[in-house]
Amino acid sequence: MSDDDLPVPATRRSHVIRLGVFVAFLLGLFYLVAVARVVDVDDVRRVVTAAGPAAPLAYVVVSALLGAIFVPGPILAAGSGVLFGPVLGTFVTLFSAIGTACIAALVGRRAGRDGARSLMGPERADRMDAQVQRRGLWAVVGQRFVPGISDALASYAFGAFGVPLWHMAVGAFIGSAPRAFVYTALGASIGDLSAPLAYTAIGVWCVTAVVGAVAAHRGFRAWRGRKQP
Repeated sequence: MSDDDLPVPATRRSHVIRLGVFVAFLLGLFYLVAVARVVDVDDVRRVVTAAGPAAPLAYVVVSALLGAIFVPGPILAAGSGVLFGPVLGTFVTLFSAIGTACIAALVGRRAGRDGARSLMGPERADRMDAQVQRRGLWAVVGQRFVPGISDALASYAFGAFGVPLWHMAVGAFIGSAPRAFVYTALGASIGDLSAPLAYTAIGVWCVTAVVGAVAAHRGFRAWRGRKQP
């Protein structure tokens, strides 16, 4: 019997249960990788270095996958800086971030889309879809500027809410560029954090953090204003 043959409440319950299992899985994965640190990034760098001339491409692929399982982006970016320097390393980091965003969004859409729509209900879900089509790209860009939010977790959520894949790719490219430079440059400057490159990276980080915090505050106030009668 397919979902179409089931009563509506049973179908909705199955979608919500699947969403709950997916969220629990992501939280467990986040703890193991981001908190318990079961993945050794130093080992990853050694393996990538063995790829020789193909090392930058290999690091893009490996870093994108590791980012999707919650290996902290700043650590991966710093590793890119150590391996490839500030210029090439920044591009490696940036394309890795785009890859992570697309992977997480695809998985989020596949595993959580039906559950998210079931929780919201048809009317609210349709309104959300309309908002996503109009503003999904800039929502992704804005999220990347807000400090303290896991890009992978946000990408899973964006996928569950139906943000188009091209929004994820372009939004990650625009929004991740400043931090890609920051963390890669700091990794490249690890032997001399008093170098001008390190100070420049710290300055860029401060500017993007302030912009992100202000944008998040204004967005929250606008949302509260729409909620009030």
